[in-house]
Amino acid sequence: MLYRSRRLEALFGSPLGSVSYAQLAALVDNPEAAEAEDLDYKRELTADDDKKKGEFAKDLAAFANHIGGVLIIGMAEARGVPSKVMDTDVSDQLRRHLQQVVAANTAPPVRFDMRAVPNPRPEAGGRGLLLIAVPRSPHSPHAVTAPPTMPTQKALRYPRRAASKTDWLSETDVATAYQRRFAAGADRSARLETVERELLSALPLNGHPHLIVALTPEIPGEMVMNHESFGRYRTELQSISLLIQKEDAFTTIRVGSRRLIATDGHPDDTSHSHCELHRDGSGTFAQRVPLRTRGVGAETVTWLPPDLVVWLLMSALNILALHARDRAGATGTALIRAALVQSSPWHPADPRVQANPLPLIIDHGADEVPLSTQSCTYADAEVVALLDDLAIEGPALVQATSRLADEIVQAFGIAEAPPITPAGELRQAGWGTPLRNAMMKWARAHGINVVSA
Repeated sequence: MLYRSRRLEALFGSPLGSVSYAQLAALVDNPEAAEAEDLDYKRELTADDDKKKGEFAKDLAAFANHIGGVLIIGMAEARGVPSKVMDTDVSDQLRRHLQQVVAANTAPPVRFDMRAVPNPRPEAGGRGLLLIAVPRSPHSPHAVTAPPTMPTQKALRYPRRAASKTDWLSETDVATAYQRRFAAGADRSARLETVERELLSALPLNGHPHLIVALTPEIPGEMVMNHESFGRYRTELQSISLLIQKEDAFTTIRVGSRRLIATDGHPDDTSHSHCELHRDGSGTFAQRVPLRTRGVGAETVTWLPPDLVVWLLMSALNILALHARDRAGATGTALIRAALVQSSPWHPADPRVQANPLPLIIDHGADEVPLSTQSCTYADAEVVALLDDLAIEGPALVQATSRLADEIVQAFGIAEAPPITPAGELRQAGWGTPLRNAMMKWARAHGINVVSA
């Protein structure tokens, strides 16, 4: 789900995406589960008239304009403490209706997740509890646009959660929130450039091509760093593998300034990788691309196969998103930049200078006309994607990878990356390589559609 909260996950005993009906029912009469700035309860929710639509829109906008939170539908409360489970409608029809209500009655529309948690007893008839999770929004302030139902209600209608109640923002509050919204967008781009530049300074001046991926979350988190957590992180990272071929990604893990630094091999090794995982959930990943040379006419060029580009991109996205979501607790979307560079000093953010390396192209490696119609020293791409989509091996991860890969290969004169599609599918090629065969096996194991080339 879009919203993550250590406090609520500890209270519920499970992440929001997997919490059970029994775990939610166990909140009854627990004073620690009382309504708070990030938690609210309602016996039922129909939103079938203007007043109820406005109230529902206000509740969600109030969470989005503050720190985010969870609304549990189907739970009665007494003085804020959950008192009784009152199973409610959790049908697809209701959820579609609620999506439409929020889209029509908030501006900009509040982003949120809904999850039905049905009562497992057969006699419950499919009724149960409805979880509505709202992350803190970088697009705050969100206004309620439903028609006012009270003649004395102010026209300026920007709600914000305050303790267990809802306040309305003043004009000064609204102006401040707008300033923060615009500053946050600029801050995220600046943050991406900063972590990317710091990574480049750590790469060797060896004239080899590198694939570089940088990610920064929309809503930053805070990675805990102490002896205990570092031991856990080190174990996790030493056992993490690149997707598809399941090769160990890192062998050496150390602590850096507000970050973890994970590397594999010596900087001069053929497949050296370097990853920096920052405390706020930002991260960078650089992989030296194995050096392959071939003659193209009278020229000698460096080449790499499109399958390798896609595999490394997808692996980097998954590793960085898992860090942002699970270690730092970041949420929402992520801004991502990927670059394929002839040599790290050719990256625009790297101030170092080096003699020209061999031209770089993308090719299958077979005895045929190269895919690339031109060489390129630096090809980059940007995309915004949901962190949860990138952290899960599935079609959405392939989709985001396709967006990045297409932009990169277009700098080499190729219309789109051959192995995958913008719809999150894998193309079945008429020829096979060990890597492509491994990609096919991985795709089928994770519900990724395979289509004809």
